Amino acid sequence: MADAKVIPFDDDRSRSGGASRSARRRSAGGGGRGQGPSAAAPVVGTAAVSALPGQQDASLPQGEPQWAGQPVEGAERGDWDRRIAGGLAFLRRRVTGEYDVDEFGYDKELTDQVLMSMLRPVYEKYFRVEVKGIENIPSDGGALIVSNHSGTLPLDGLMLQVAVHDNHPAGRHLRLLAADLVFMLPVVNELARKAGHTLACAEDAERLLRRGELVGVMPEGFKGIGKPFGERYKLQRFGRGGFVSTALRAGVPIVPCSIVGAEEIYPMIGNSKTLARLLGFPYFPITPTFPWLGPLGAVPLPTKWTIQFGEPISTSGYPVEAAEDPMLMFNLTDQVREQIQHTLYKLLVQRRSVFF
Repeated sequence: MADAKVIPFDDDRSRSGGASRSARRRSAGGGGRGQGPSAAAPVVGTAAVSALPGQQDASLPQGEPQWAGQPVEGAERGDWDRRIAGGLAFLRRRVTGEYDVDEFGYDKELTDQVLMSMLRPVYEKYFRVEVKGIENIPSDGGALIVSNHSGTLPLDGLMLQVAVHDNHPAGRHLRLLAADLVFMLPVVNELARKAGHTLACAEDAERLLRRGELVGVMPEGFKGIGKPFGERYKLQRFGRGGFVSTALRAGVPIVPCSIVGAEEIYPMIGNSKTLARLLGFPYFPITPTFPWLGPLGAVPLPTKWTIQFGEPISTSGYPVEAAEDPMLMFNLTDQVREQIQHTLYKLLVQRRSVFF
């Protein structure tokens, strides 16, 4: 397929082009009425003046609007042509395999053009996410973002990924650490790898951080997203501080992150442990809408979200052997946890409503 030829539009050339075309058309049309070439000069001036906002060039067919000599329909057509050409080029690269993935399976082009585009309407229109403190995320180099986890289904991780990419001045990509269950599910496994997620283990996290990547972790794990609705916004245990040890070994800052709004998308009022064991899940949620409404009950409630990034905690001042100090691990883990919990309470006090 031949490459699409994109014709650039320039205001000055459009005006002059529109004026000259109008002059030629009017000169040709007026010849039969006995007007000579000398009559064309004032016509050119009239055409140039007529290319004003809200006016119609008499030389163009009626109903074709003109803005500064450029038809609006033509501009929209050119924009759609470029989109179609870009989409076809993307599909060609998919078919021929002319795209890159890293050793973790991350496909940057697919993430930017497809996955992010699918998540963005949910992020902007459905959950109406408000982001605060984005300046606390470094512009380059590795950093570990530590966040609370909630919502019965892990939608907060996906919204966090969009928040970082769309709001950070450098457009950074967040590489999330996910539980092993994610990589055991068909389809979900492939999508997670393509989106840049990797297994929540210290080795993979340290490799990404040393490469200068932005890594996200939610230490509460299943205890966070599977807790009852009555315990919402109460942080569960952060484990043994493995994420702190990883940040110390890589020498990167830790950025605490607090997410408000995700707790109410699926209010978990019960847990069927029998079904959970049969299906191999850590829990089987019962909400006011699921499983009573069937697939419709899986639609999350349209809550209003706020994501706030706190001041980074530096690890550069610690020696290499500090990563093996259990007391230091405990203190730093507790510091991160307390900062996230305090910010959650503050955001809850400031929140006007769950949905607005």
